[in-house]
Amino acid sequence: MMRFIYIGYYLKQMNWPLLRKFIRYVSKTYNRSSISLVWAMLDHVIRYNISLLEYFQFRFFEKTPHEKEEWAGTGFMYEYQLKMNPKAERHILDDKRVFAKKYKEFLVHQVEDTESLKAHPDKAEQLLHNSSCKIVLKAADGKCGAQVLVKKANEYIPQSLIHFLENSEYDLVEAFIIQHERLQSLSPSAVNTIRIFTQLTHENKVELLGCRLRISVNSPVDNMAAGNMAAPIDEQTGIVSGPGVYSDITKPDEHIHPITGVKIEGFQVPYWQESVAMVKRAALKHPQNRSIGWDVVITDQGPGLIEGNHDWCKLLWQLPVKRGLKGELLKYS
Repeated sequence: MMRFIYIGYYLKQMNWPLLRKFIRYVSKTYNRSSISLVWAMLDHVIRYNISLLEYFQFRFFEKTPHEKEEWAGTGFMYEYQLKMNPKAERHILDDKRVFAKKYKEFLVHQVEDTESLKAHPDKAEQLLHNSSCKIVLKAADGKCGAQVLVKKANEYIPQSLIHFLENSEYDLVEAFIIQHERLQSLSPSAVNTIRIFTQLTHENKVELLGCRLRISVNSPVDNMAAGNMAAPIDEQTGIVSGPGVYSDITKPDEHIHPITGVKIEGFQVPYWQESVAMVKRAALKHPQNRSIGWDVVITDQGPGLIEGNHDWCKLLWQLPVKRGLKGELLKYS
């Protein structure tokens, strides 16, 4: 019954232009009628607990029934993450203002909310004189790179910054982070973060579910949902082990960055062991949330946390390795 209810949610949230694009592409490429694809899409939502778009993003139109069973779709992930990260506890991760306070020891940049700036104007002064000369304005509950605005710090004084926050959709401001020079050479249009997925066992041991490099493509953010790439990282070495992939099935994999020409596969992520150690410490700080997707920034001085996600992305997790990973989660259920 829940899977039928999910269809209504998927229709409400649908990116219709993208769905039509996918249907046209598969219809032409695989000589399938649009009607047959729509019926298959609806059938697979019920049969495999995936979303409508995931029928295409998981490339179910070319997979066997056994292969399809291995993929963790939106419905499955919603139920799994609700169990692992209860609604009463996930606000620690959901609200960026709370996260910045609870995980302050893992941050490498200044983060302030409206209330802290009003109470301590000197913090606004410090923020506006950070070494990058830029600030990042965010909505505390923003998702997938939405509601993010990068501005030059010299456009504001403390009073005007506070006034702007009080009269806009933004309620959080951060110092812009200068990423490590090697990541800057890979893609300078945005800060390219590492996503590390952690899971606590029943014995509260931290296990890694996977590691991905998010790569911006001429974009101010690095999210796949904004049209960017992601590539798998070997968790032992920190070396990128495959090409960059898109969630848009009409785009080919990229072995070389299309803008900078830097080779993606074989790229060594700096400060890798330090990044993994930091995330494992963070995963144990509030163990009531047991399965988290951590966004890690790498600077010339070392790694830091950007945020932790209780509803971490199943596309970012599975698409770069080109296989379904549902089995990795079933042992924790």
